[in-house]
Amino acid sequence: MRTFISIDIPKDVREEIGKIQSQLSEFYGKKTELENLHLTLKFLGEVDEDKVEEVRRRLRGIEYKRFETEIKYLGFFDNVKQGKRYGPVWLHLSDCEGLQKKIDDSLEGLFEKEKRFMSHLTIARIKTLENKKEFLEDLGEIKIQKIKFVVGNFRLKQSILWEKGPRYGDIENYDLI
Repeated sequence: MRTFISIDIPKDVREEIGKIQSQLSEFYGKKTELENLHLTLKFLGEVDEDKVEEVRRRLRGIEYKRFETEIKYLGFFDNVKQGKRYGPVWLHLSDCEGLQKKIDDSLEGLFEKEKRFMSHLTIARIKTLENKKEFLEDLGEIKIQKIKFVVGNFRLKQSILWEKGPRYGDIENYDLI
């Protein structure tokens, strides 16, 4: 089963992110559906059921305090492939690194630790851009209002890939203290 560990985004925050998405310049690609918005803390990939049970057991042992995160800024990961420009548009979430490290530490020996975690929430996936310079200038014009929320849990999730995009399901929820 294809699995990952994430922070889900509250409905009111997803609605605010929808307003940001509506300000993006035209591009060839896809905006992330609001119901699919999440911050991936660790992508586990294809994992068999026995290993999923061990992951669940280890994640239950994590003790971490609830914390507030804030959407700080908007960015774009620029990839070059066969002469085309593509990549995700993302929002940075503050103060998620501590929880991610705790998760990484708890799964030591089962999965490699993240070499470089960058707390980002993908809001769109760009396949091609007609004018990258203009797109980036327009991106820089988008003003982000202070959007804060309390992170009270994280989830082990399953991803099922469909023609129209991924569908996510909860395997287990882990409350923070």
